[in-house]
Amino acid sequence: MRHIYSLLLYLIMPLVVVRLYWRSLKSPAYRERWLERFGWFDSPVSDGCIWLHAVSVGEVQAAAQLVRRLLADYPGLPLVITTTTPTGAKQVESLFGQDVFHHYAPYDAPWVVKTFFDRLQPRLLILIETEIWPNLLHECRQRNIPSLLANARMSTRSALRYRHLAGLTRETLQNISLIAAQGQSDADHFQVLGARPGQVEVTGSIKFDIKLPASLREQADVIRRDWGQARPVWVAASTHEGEDELVLAAHAKVRETLPESLLVLVPRHPERFDRVAELAISAGFDLVRRSEQCPCRSETAVFLGDSMGELAMFLGAADMAFIGGSLVPHGGHNILEAAAQGVPVVFGPHMFNFAEISRLFLDRGAAREVVTAETLAEVSARWLSDASERSLVGERGRDLVEQNRGAMQRLRDIVAQLFSETVLNSTDF
Repeated sequence: MRHIYSLLLYLIMPLVVVRLYWRSLKSPAYRERWLERFGWFDSPVSDGCIWLHAVSVGEVQAAAQLVRRLLADYPGLPLVITTTTPTGAKQVESLFGQDVFHHYAPYDAPWVVKTFFDRLQPRLLILIETEIWPNLLHECRQRNIPSLLANARMSTRSALRYRHLAGLTRETLQNISLIAAQGQSDADHFQVLGARPGQVEVTGSIKFDIKLPASLREQADVIRRDWGQARPVWVAASTHEGEDELVLAAHAKVRETLPESLLVLVPRHPERFDRVAELAISAGFDLVRRSEQCPCRSETAVFLGDSMGELAMFLGAADMAFIGGSLVPHGGHNILEAAAQGVPVVFGPHMFNFAEISRLFLDRGAAREVVTAETLAEVSARWLSDASERSLVGERGRDLVEQNRGAMQRLRDIVAQLFSETVLNSTDF
């Protein structure tokens, strides 16, 4: 099966290049360092490294604490992070600066993967969440390089897709040294798809081990003063195509009850900032963009968060948060950055990428689920009008984050175990 998969990859490779060029028309950063995606780069290391792969911004953010622990635990071993998107690359630079090396991840064609491994010479590969690449993991197995699928998740929807390629999926999963699943349902899906007995451990989600910057509260207070201390403020975080219209419609309803309310709208992808601004203006809202550094006036109805790396600050400054990617079937986004700050969260029905976490919050009364723009408006208007109710929900969420910490230490133990099993000399670190 893997050979057929590889042949198909070779056949569509010209289309892959065309798609890369097409994406670069909207986001020129896709043209930069494009040869890295084919395994061609000057290696920053000469005697092995830890290689961590995180697709984009969300995965990089989720892995941030793990990266910092790896840097502290193995100071003599370079850490290379790969991403697929330029926004992920920018996030790596923003969070870690010169402490790590960054490359774009190689395409999963055999000759590309072999070239990449030859140049990088990794001693350990860590894949974040659901990065299951047949040739990449086969090459790890061939070279006796341990691999870890960390913070692993597998939704029911994803599991059904993987079952269409049952043989290839089983072979690929069995090439992974260890799968550290976020929850029991994730672990069950991996086992049904063919993981070996004893190959899967439930470690919890490292996202619960979120560590907020000490300066975040002060930064949030500053921007809240700019928005207006007394007015109700809600954030729509990481929205997607087709969702912004729903959120803006909900905000129009909220303003019928609370005319002074402010929506902080933060699209997931930077290339959509201008389009979302146009949508807000077309809907009749007075708009201010973060990038313009203009003051937020009393008549401002929508504040567009068209910046990078400031979502946590926006969340901390708000009274409540809607988590995007959930009113449309994208799978949702992480609710814990808001919950850790005591900000109550609401999300749509499509949270399958965070099924276990979202279900836990709903079961504990620490979040609300809505299914339409109308119900989003109803919940938002009620919470923005009732400080006691939203504080109660927010505190439940903060407590849940505290109760579920610990996955990070379990992952550190697994990494140490994988290194010891390959008989690495501790003096190398």
